[in-house]
Amino acid sequence: MRLDYLTIFPDYLAPLTLSLPGKAAESGLLDVRVHDLRQWTHDRHRTVDDTPYGGGAGMVMRPEPFGEAFDELGLDAGTTVVFTTPSGRPFTQELARELARRERLVFCLGRYEGIDQRVIDHAGAVARVEEISLGDYVLNGGEVAALAITEAVVRLLPGFMGNAESLAEESHEGGLLEYPVYTKPASWRGLDVPPVLLGGDHGRIAAWRHERAVARTAERRPDLLHPSHAVGEWTFEPAVPADTGEIMTLWRACWVQEAIANEALDIPVLRESYEQVRDDIGAWQTWVARSRGRLVATARGRWTDAPDGSGQRWWLIGRVCAAPDLQGRGLGRAALEHVQATAPPEATTFMLFTGHRSEENHRFYRRNGFRMRPDLPSEPGTVMLTKRKR
Repeated sequence: MRLDYLTIFPDYLAPLTLSLPGKAAESGLLDVRVHDLRQWTHDRHRTVDDTPYGGGAGMVMRPEPFGEAFDELGLDAGTTVVFTTPSGRPFTQELARELARRERLVFCLGRYEGIDQRVIDHAGAVARVEEISLGDYVLNGGEVAALAITEAVVRLLPGFMGNAESLAEESHEGGLLEYPVYTKPASWRGLDVPPVLLGGDHGRIAAWRHERAVARTAERRPDLLHPSHAVGEWTFEPAVPADTGEIMTLWRACWVQEAIANEALDIPVLRESYEQVRDDIGAWQTWVARSRGRLVATARGRWTDAPDGSGQRWWLIGRVCAAPDLQGRGLGRAALEHVQATAPPEATTFMLFTGHRSEENHRFYRRNGFRMRPDLPSEPGTVMLTKRKR
């Protein structure tokens, strides 16, 4: 990616040579060019500003230096010209991702009362223009904003970050602020690291981090929350026939993911009729979770003959799912735990099936104490997992 900066204070952008941006420039990942706008002036005082037409306080940056700079730099349709201005589009992580896909960015860094509007109009005629604001406050010039935008953008480029996975866990990725982070020692000045982070249960850790991220976002930036995150405490209750429509909708939404993972549409849940779903509510011990009236998860269980020829009966678990927009919050684990906890006392073994290529499901069930049973028969395209009741 090529980055050009038009400024009357080139030294202000010296941080571009430091840390990761500097290393990226040295390696050739970035082509950074800082230009002194005054080199395109022709008077003795190297003037870049003048009084505003119509009167008013302050000075306005003249169009001629920018125009000559554009001509020399060779703007084209593959160039995005960025004007940092408090009247621009708010800068967000989503916009950073969008800019990271551009080939070339040219930053026009204003001072005084801003840049003559004709500069922006002219740039828009030959290139793509983005007017961007860091927030609802005023800075002395655009250099600080350009540095912030640059760092947010270039760190998204492939190869820029040493650990690409860290990008997915940061604030604003996924629309949430980042969860609290801790390191050694485990106890410091009477303050302890939350026990869940010390236990090694990656499923519980992921659920805790997501819950903390949602809570922090709700407290500090509720404007960022998708309506689905308004879901708070959930309660499990026995399913009734009146739930059929909601259950059917939820199951189809969840099992489309399964169909994609297994490259197969021949999945029973996707072929069941409304009447079949309604009848199965009574044939199984079916549970639904609701939060603020919305049906957000299900799980069900019933007796079945043990497939190992022992003559025993095992508790068959099925249709464990959580609404796709709420997955990762511990809701699916809660549904799985609930259907086990409410099984008859005499149930000694739990069993369930999932798609043989549903690797995320395999990991989820193993984290929750189930083990794969390739030694036992299962339906085509599925694998069986079992768990002894403790």
